[in-house]
Amino acid sequence: MSDMYRWTDYYDLTQQGIAGDVDFYLDMARQAGGKVLELGCGTGRISIPLAQAGIEVTGLDLSSDMLEKARAKASESGTGDNLRLMQGDMRNFQLEERFSLIMIPFRSFLHLLHIHEQMKALRCIRQHLAPGGKFVMNVFVPKIEHFVEEREKMSLRGTYRLESGEEVTMWDYTRYDHFQQLAEVTRIYERCDVNGVVTERVQGRFTLRYIYPAELHHLLRLNGFKVLQRYGSFGKAAFDAKSTELILVAEATP
Repeated sequence: MSDMYRWTDYYDLTQQGIAGDVDFYLDMARQAGGKVLELGCGTGRISIPLAQAGIEVTGLDLSSDMLEKARAKASESGTGDNLRLMQGDMRNFQLEERFSLIMIPFRSFLHLLHIHEQMKALRCIRQHLAPGGKFVMNVFVPKIEHFVEEREKMSLRGTYRLESGEEVTMWDYTRYDHFQQLAEVTRIYERCDVNGVVTERVQGRFTLRYIYPAELHHLLRLNGFKVLQRYGSFGKAAFDAKSTELILVAEATP
């Protein structure tokens, strides 16, 4: 079994989303009343529950490993013909159809590291929205104090217990380039047996481009979107200075 496959397994174990996000996106999909496109669908954490609810969903992701896991989970969960999974790039896709809802959950938009990539993705999204369709996404809100606390040191992200009694611990080491608004994260998974002995260590690296709320608002407007709602939580709390998450609902301008 390759390290990357182990990484995918650990991703499912440790990345369980943000409180209420599945229900929020499910509610948005029901309101949309048509086909749904999820960009950066990963292992299907959002797409599969939507398909199980009878919604016609297309999930697109760049990673074949993530999609392999998603297909296995979809087969086990009985999504029927409601879920279509495809390998593709959110910066450049052509599906020859339009969607009532396009969504980028769990901060996946932040994997676009340059403004021109963000703009290419938004143009593709706009082209694939059905008339009256909605675009929904969420990102974390950058906080200066977090940059200081996490800069170039190992940060414990969580410990997760397996049915076997083993534990998986997730660590992040982050380097920041504040000029480019980049966070380079080295993520380490350590698997320990019931005696606390490390039996496996899997390491990977990814980079995010964090984005500020006003910046994202202007980026959407420049690429033909009107922001309809801004929330600070998936319970639809108002977005304010204390919010750690930004959820946006937008539509294409005429």
